[in-house]
Amino acid sequence: MSISNQRILIVGGGSGMGLALARRCLAAGAEVIIAGRGENRLRQAREALGNPAGLGMATVDIAREDQVGALFAGIGGLDHIVSTAADIEGAYRLLPELDLEAAQRVVDSKLFGPLLLAKHGAPRLAVAGSMTFVSGIAAYRPAARGSVVAAVNAALEGLVRALAIELAPLRVNAVSPGWVDTNIWAQVAGDRKAETLVAMAERLPVGRIGQPEDIADAIAFLVGNGFATGTTLHVEGGHRLV
Repeated sequence: MSISNQRILIVGGGSGMGLALARRCLAAGAEVIIAGRGENRLRQAREALGNPAGLGMATVDIAREDQVGALFAGIGGLDHIVSTAADIEGAYRLLPELDLEAAQRVVDSKLFGPLLLAKHGAPRLAVAGSMTFVSGIAAYRPAARGSVVAAVNAALEGLVRALAIELAPLRVNAVSPGWVDTNIWAQVAGDRKAETLVAMAERLPVGRIGQPEDIADAIAFLVGNGFATGTTLHVEGGHRLV
């Protein structure tokens, strides 16, 4: 399926995987709207993408139903919705140190956010449209300090399967990345980001850490494949095997 001339909303499109996906979709001739909470980040992303005519911006907190409703009320028709948004700041903690507010932000950004995008966005989608969300390897290879993220990733994949049934024939899928070199690792590993990623690269069968473009390619596949729904596509360098 060609995405040329199709309208794609990318929540989290201001950085990382979302930004890489926006670049890929624009190059394929799609009209892209990048959305997120930070207007400055979105403006920087627009500049990084070269200020193309086919790129729009929208400021929204997907944990707020009023903002999500307002977004879709003013956005017009869409062909695809993608969310790479994740707020994990403060959530990677051992249980005695875990702040429930930080845990709630993970739930809001990665579970309730997608749920609200589906609730308000599905009526705006074309019949052959799709929604794609991002879970993660933590659901399959959890580690100490990662209980909240592991649980939310697993819950999101359950939501995807349920939405694929309820919203059919709209397609709903998830991509589950492994360790990807994005700014999120500064929150997870702090000053040890580089050595942490190198250590994992040495363990993985592919011999390297993922890049945002790897995940963008996977999302683009699910967006464009009209026979894929209710599935989770694993792009993790063989992490589940080691």
